[in-house]
Amino acid sequence: MESVDAIRKVIRTIPDFPKPGINFKDITPILSDLALLKSAVQHLKKPFEDQNITKVVAIESRGFVLGPMVALELGAGFVPVRKEGKLPRETRSVAYNLEYGSDRIEIHLDSVLPSDRVLIHDDLLATGGTAAATETLVERSGAEIVGFTFLVEIPELNGRAKLQRNHKIHVVVRT
Repeated sequence: MESVDAIRKVIRTIPDFPKPGINFKDITPILSDLALLKSAVQHLKKPFEDQNITKVVAIESRGFVLGPMVALELGAGFVPVRKEGKLPRETRSVAYNLEYGSDRIEIHLDSVLPSDRVLIHDDLLATGGTAAATETLVERSGAEIVGFTFLVEIPELNGRAKLQRNHKIHVVVRT
């Protein structure tokens, strides 16, 4: 398994993308390297291997890249959380604030059940707004949230503060 340092070294910071003032964390070099990709998935799932996870709930859009792989490794189902209007069946939704406005995310009503043990995944923990909204969606389903897993965290944006419900938060790389 490749080291966390090997993963960290290939993450690129792209200034002013997609908007001025935002430093985008580009994880595509990890995705294009088989050894790094496998390693990233192993690092993401490791703290949750013995937690009997039944669903990995991943956040649109980059959470969809590694989320299904983590779910397969854990022997769990995969559930997408999407922006409003993108899911075809009946949904539960929640609004949340962004640095530059607000948005809504949704989950299918029947995708997470009260009997589920859920791991929430996204590629990046920045301000924490989307992760906190996803946490609310899963809690409203009655399922148990076991924890969160993120490939990258930007600590100075203090996204952890929005996830105040004492769930385990696992991050592979802090930038």
